[in-house]
Amino acid sequence: MTPAPVIIAVDGRSGAGKTTLAIELAARLREHHKVSLFHLEDVYPGWNGLAAGIERYVTTVLAPLSRGDAADWVSWDWDKHYDGPARTTLPAEIVIVEGVGAAAASARPMLDAVIWSESSDDDRRTRALARDGSTYEPFWDLWAAQEDEWLATDPVPDHAQIRVLNRADGTAPDDVLQALLHLPALAAMLLPELSARLGLQLHAERLDCLPDAARLFHTLYGRSPHAVWLDSSLRTEGLPAERSRFSILADDGGRFGQDVRHRSGVTRLTIGTATVATAGPFFRWLDGVWGRRALRPPEGYACEFTLGWLGYLGYELKRETGGSDVSSETPDAAMIFAGRAVVLDHREGSVWLLALEAPDAAEWLALARSAVAAAAAAGPTGDTGDTAGTAGTGPAVGGGAMVTGSKPAPAFTGRDTETAYKVKIADAQHEIAEGNTYEVCLTTAVSAVVPADPAGPDALDAWATYLALRRKNPAPFASYLRFGELTVASTSPERFLRIAADGGMRAEPIKGTRPRGSEPARDEELRRQLESSPKDRAENIMIVDLLRNDLSHFAVAGSVTVSRLCAIESYATVHQMVSTIDAKLKPGLPRAEAVAACFPAGSMTGAPKISTMAILDRLEEAPRGVYSGAIGYFSLSGAMDTAVAIRTLVISADGAGGAELSLGVGGAITADSSPQEEYDEIRTKAYGVLSALGSEFPPD
Repeated sequence: MTPAPVIIAVDGRSGAGKTTLAIELAARLREHHKVSLFHLEDVYPGWNGLAAGIERYVTTVLAPLSRGDAADWVSWDWDKHYDGPARTTLPAEIVIVEGVGAAAASARPMLDAVIWSESSDDDRRTRALARDGSTYEPFWDLWAAQEDEWLATDPVPDHAQIRVLNRADGTAPDDVLQALLHLPALAAMLLPELSARLGLQLHAERLDCLPDAARLFHTLYGRSPHAVWLDSSLRTEGLPAERSRFSILADDGGRFGQDVRHRSGVTRLTIGTATVATAGPFFRWLDGVWGRRALRPPEGYACEFTLGWLGYLGYELKRETGGSDVSSETPDAAMIFAGRAVVLDHREGSVWLLALEAPDAAEWLALARSAVAAAAAAGPTGDTGDTAGTAGTGPAVGGGAMVTGSKPAPAFTGRDTETAYKVKIADAQHEIAEGNTYEVCLTTAVSAVVPADPAGPDALDAWATYLALRRKNPAPFASYLRFGELTVASTSPERFLRIAADGGMRAEPIKGTRPRGSEPARDEELRRQLESSPKDRAENIMIVDLLRNDLSHFAVAGSVTVSRLCAIESYATVHQMVSTIDAKLKPGLPRAEAVAACFPAGSMTGAPKISTMAILDRLEEAPRGVYSGAIGYFSLSGAMDTAVAIRTLVISADGAGGAELSLGVGGAITADSSPQEEYDEIRTKAYGVLSALGSEFPPD
């Protein structure tokens, strides 16, 4: 008897390419392991024998193999339509079982991984008949009916850790092998494959020009279903300029491209044609794919992003950091892995092309080089440095421009009326008076539905919408995230957390807001009013104390410092009060856990964080979704940088040309807050986004 093997089932309906997939997967695994392969078609007792074949397979093949014993079984002679010779399958380090029913309910307790292969009905029939010819054709409907009956009572696809769209183009085996590396049950066995995956080589190329970023993004990624633009669109001086130095443009194309969605404790990672689902906390998953230094930056490259993960962490991930479990309509996290990207250095006036070593790397570098040259030659077309409307993306739109064609601007409605929001402010102040909290970041949301136009294209152009937002309200942490039917268009001014490759940590919370004045004298009056406000300073200092505590859990003792306290920064539509807290990460500690210790941003919860989040759940009575989470990158260098998801429009397309828009807004409530001033503040914060759409804050 040998040790119990790792058993992988490849299941799916007839003609879904299971046999070829299993054979190719076995060939790849045999580079490092002993592998046995078993085909269920060898034991089905005839064309009416699916159920009996599954029972034979489980009892005579799978059960002994799972114990590490040899399996002695009786084959089926398809020509004589009777039992054939006895055969033996020997155990090995890895056993792959393949066929319809390989992952049946009676088999699953003995399996370490279930792969479900799927294809269209037409493709399946064509493949099956091409393989087995006229012998199968008379029995196709009979066998298909048995599959239908079996799957009606045993929904195997719902239990598969990996689902693969098998196009029979040769890509599925490699995609499935990469997906298997993400299953915890297989991690120890597949260490050789994991080590090979981590041997990454980076190609980097510098171009001394600064192209129009919007034009470049559209050229490279305008047709990409999943793409991210971390867009530092603010051109200014001082610390906002430091935060606005780099822009990152990427999609999930190429050999290494991946995208991930997390909902309510389940992470689904798509690698090419394969999707792998794993249960567990997202921050634990993130630490497994990001939390160490895998690549160093090239010589002369100042940005800490050396390819990696880009996207957002939604507010509902608070369930992993002390908050309650609330479900959201949008994913709790959505990110792509970029194995190639373009980075703009606005200070140096240069472009860096980054690509991991892959068969298609040289081709992509040539394509990107050409796109950069074309976008640089075209010159800037917007009035904020490099904002542009681009051919094929809708009209060039500016501040206050419409993004819905000739239709009226979207009409927003509020989740809370003015009266209702003020009642919630009073409830928050009651909680403060009772000693349950010191500060409550109370939020609400406004939303709009843009119906489809039967006579034309999509009623709302998400790309044109973002261009309008960035022109109206340029920001150091602006971003455009496209995840299929979900688009996130953000003009955030606030950094949530940065961890440098060397372990330096920085948080820069914003608390305190005033609108910009239309006249210089009035504008300066509003700025000084914010600067001298005891209430706003108290709000800001409370959050600084909260973040000092959050950072201290993972910081070197004595390294937590406040380098700026209650400084004023001015943006296109608002003045903001900003502080800066720095610390040094203890060597060897999990970086994703350090992120989790600070999540969600204290400026979006209040203090103390955990008890205040519970109060907010009760008062707000709705999930926040993307809003109040974080947007940014997690680099292969071990660095990360994220913004707080504020001033953020979430666009959910309905697939039929219509869309739903959502904008979260809120403010910090303290004991001496004025309900009217707090309500006016959320209107001020919403103005920069709504005015870019040509919309108004909803009346009661």
